[in-house]
Amino acid sequence: MEPTTIYVERPPIEEKCYKAILRSGALIRIKAPQKMGKTLLLEKLLDYSRQQGYRIAKLDLKLADNSVLADLKTFLQWLCVDVSDILEFEPKLSDYWQDSMGVNTSCTRYFQKYLLSNIDSPLVLALDNFERLFKYENIFSEFCLLLRSWYETAKQGDRMGKIWQKLRLVVVNSTEVYPTLDTNRSPFNVGLAIELPYFEQQQVKEMARLYGIDKQLGEDGVSQLMEMVGGHPYLVQEALANLKSQEISLEELLTLAPTEEGIFSYHLREQLECLQDDSELEAAYKQVVMTNEPVQFNPKITFKLHSLGLVKINRNDCIPSCDLYRQYFSARLE
Repeated sequence: MEPTTIYVERPPIEEKCYKAILRSGALIRIKAPQKMGKTLLLEKLLDYSRQQGYRIAKLDLKLADNSVLADLKTFLQWLCVDVSDILEFEPKLSDYWQDSMGVNTSCTRYFQKYLLSNIDSPLVLALDNFERLFKYENIFSEFCLLLRSWYETAKQGDRMGKIWQKLRLVVVNSTEVYPTLDTNRSPFNVGLAIELPYFEQQQVKEMARLYGIDKQLGEDGVSQLMEMVGGHPYLVQEALANLKSQEISLEELLTLAPTEEGIFSYHLREQLECLQDDSELEAAYKQVVMTNEPVQFNPKITFKLHSLGLVKINRNDCIPSCDLYRQYFSARLE
């Protein structure tokens, strides 16, 4: 089994998602810090949806050109055309788009009268890396209102409601703080909310088994690895993949882990660059790794650190998310 295909379940999350996607007009929101397995969970959910005979349209907003995000009209027309292409429908913007009706209404008409009316099975519209829109407030607030209106329309018992019941929305984003929205206009306070947790010891053992190195690693080895990487899915997977290649022993891996010679050096440098790009963030994280006590910051700083996966939050307090980060950054944030 190749590393890229290895997936370890975090019950009851998967089952909750599978049940939710079966509901008419479903909305599922998956969020977690970077490299926690959001996209892998999304792919599992989309595979399950395909097995139900659903149509799938997945859009990764990270891949959208900057020109697409120039304004709301351009963005929504891109959405309509992209979903049409994925469904292998000829784009027909000129038939359904009326500027005089407003861009949100035009986009709704396109989905309702063209896309949803011409498919028999439910359509799962998955929006990955939704946080890309957070910086584009003019697009973000109006698009959120649009998604919320689609979700609410699906609850209606009339003909229009029946059409919108075919749509299942899945929104995936990191835990960055997003612009404030009126609760009645937001899709972030309705539907099923899923926040991915760190792996527990049992899940690390299961991943080691899937890599075929559970016997080699043993209970003690799993515990030592957990002490260093704290159940962070990406770090666990990197460690196990390297151990499987037999190019490094666990002892050597753990000794070198917080250094430039270690297997995590590229990832750690990336994280360091993110901190160095923001002096306020860098100063805050220095405080986190240099003290043995939990530290409290304003929500913006807390969310940014959490989004990078650098801290775990207990109530409003921040602690390093793993010992690897504590060791590496305490030596570099002078």
